[in-house]
Amino acid sequence: METILALCLGVTLSAASGFRLFIPPLVMSLSALYGDLELSSGFEWLGTYPAAIALGIATIVEILAYYVPVVDNFLDTIEIPTAVAVGTVLTAANLGDIDPVLQWGIAAIAGGSTAGIIETFTAMTRAASTSMTGGTGNFLVATIEALSAGVLSILALTLPLFAAALVIGLLILAIVRIPKLISSWQRKKTNSR
Repeated sequence: METILALCLGVTLSAASGFRLFIPPLVMSLSALYGDLELSSGFEWLGTYPAAIALGIATIVEILAYYVPVVDNFLDTIEIPTAVAVGTVLTAANLGDIDPVLQWGIAAIAGGSTAGIIETFTAMTRAASTSMTGGTGNFLVATIEALSAGVLSILALTLPLFAAALVIGLLILAIVRIPKLISSWQRKKTNSR
């Protein structure tokens, strides 16, 4: 049961990192600092004050950057592969002391793919917002994403099973919507020629 809860925690934090990269590790770092979260061996550095300070600064910069037109779309481009990496690390950091091959395999499959799917979905949503509103609606998208990352991160630590169920729902929504967003984008691209 402990491994299942750890996996739920890791996958939920990975999904949150698909919305904002640095909020989930910051929440995790603060939880470890205050003794509310035990990190896997090799990840103790995450529960230190220097890590918390660095993640806090990175979180503020990332949140503010998403409110700058053009920068927000650029960040989406580079954050998709980065979210996969961060999601993998967040899941691995929570799985406890298990065989490293199993730990990283589960982390990559469950955490990395979850973060990648959510980040892809948010990037496509922002692209759709940019094309429909000329970028004026991206402020709302950025706010919703930041709040989603924060709420999911807190839920992961307090109600991991509920949070994981919520993430499964988000993944289903994203997997259903991504092809529709792609076809809509391609239609608009074809019609504009």
